[in-house]
Amino acid sequence: MANLQQLDAYFAEHRAQHLQEVQDFLRIPSISSLSEHKADMTTAADFLAKALTAIQMDNVAVLPTKGHPVVYGDWLHAKDKPTVLFYGHYDVQPVDPLNLWDSAPFEPTIRDNKLFARGASDDKGQVYMHLKTIEALFAIDGELPVNIKFLIEGEEEIGSPSLTAFIEENKDKLASDLIVISDTGLYAPGKPAICYGLRGLTGVQIDVRGAKGDLHSGLYGGGVQNAIHALTEILASFRDEHGTIQVEGFYDNVLPLTEEERAAYAALNFNENDIKEEVGVTELFGEAGYSYLEQTWARPTLEVNGVFGGFSGEGIKTVLPAQAGAKISCRLVPNQDPEEIVALLRAHIEKHKPTGVDITISEFDKGKPYLTPFDHPVIQAASASYEKVYQVPTAFTRGGGSIPIVASFDEILQVPVVLMGFGLSSENFHAPNEHFHLENFDKGLRVIGDYYTSLSNFKPADLK
Repeated sequence: MANLQQLDAYFAEHRAQHLQEVQDFLRIPSISSLSEHKADMTTAADFLAKALTAIQMDNVAVLPTKGHPVVYGDWLHAKDKPTVLFYGHYDVQPVDPLNLWDSAPFEPTIRDNKLFARGASDDKGQVYMHLKTIEALFAIDGELPVNIKFLIEGEEEIGSPSLTAFIEENKDKLASDLIVISDTGLYAPGKPAICYGLRGLTGVQIDVRGAKGDLHSGLYGGGVQNAIHALTEILASFRDEHGTIQVEGFYDNVLPLTEEERAAYAALNFNENDIKEEVGVTELFGEAGYSYLEQTWARPTLEVNGVFGGFSGEGIKTVLPAQAGAKISCRLVPNQDPEEIVALLRAHIEKHKPTGVDITISEFDKGKPYLTPFDHPVIQAASASYEKVYQVPTAFTRGGGSIPIVASFDEILQVPVVLMGFGLSSENFHAPNEHFHLENFDKGLRVIGDYYTSLSNFKPADLK
């Protein structure tokens, strides 16, 4: 079977070709959130279908959903070997503000061994690495060490609204022994990481309505409720001065960190001063009794994301605003349920509703948290492959953000998910000048190839 030396030789020989192909992929403006790019979404899906066919996948198809299509392909001829389901996405974020880009977002450019383009890191570049790894394994061995299924969607950047239903409807087609996703990152430059958990997400919008219209503050001030004052009372009630959430029952189901996890985080020797410098603050803020990594990886949050209402133009307008509103989001941790948290938020808001106003609460999309034990064999095998290539120990981390579809995979297919990413937090994904360090493109190809080869040492029953 392919070894690292053979993989290295193949990828070195074909590097220019592979970079040209990924740049062709990046030129397609597959922005899922903008209707004017619907045709581009189809173009990107068709591009992937052709690429899967070119690497000898069977049953390649662009499959419809209620939204943008998914791309599927498989190769299932490795008898008695595990089946890997690879998931990624071909859609990208909008590019605004365009004037902050140093080069056109859909004209890929290589500068300082970095590939600049929208989608370079999130997630087209990382998706394409898996296709090229399969190509290499076929070229070296004439077959694959494991069975492989590809599921690449076009709605991740808008919350994957169609994918959960697709997974439910296609459980047999997607049946596998593990799922591999490359949509996360390294812990730091040169320091690989296995992300074994993600926070979930839920949120609400609070709309406060007082009088039938804005009122003159001289005529009515002091006698009629001000919608902004009412809103700020509610917002202030959510947290105490230390950031501890005051919503009754909010922490009841939180799964505590284990001592092993806390020790693993401490061993990373994280420097909180680096974060202060990165974000431009003099002090950090957070729940007492937890380190910054524990707060951002394994503790839930409640954040006010936006507040609106009243007059905000130049000068002053002496009115009592009749309406005000705020958007609230919560990052959730295992075993918190988004529906239960929204119910607790509703009860809290009703309990703290000031007099003289009506309140409407609207719910946003929800995603459940996810956690895989980091001592699982497929996690440990991934760690070993990282260490062979990067020559340093692998960090075991949780992600502070959310990939809602991961929890759906876990719940529906009930197999372990390996979050095997190669991006860096500094690569401006979702922002102008998104880029991907080609050092990690090169090393990542070798890691993935070694990992798929190492999985052939397991029987499917070993992974249950």
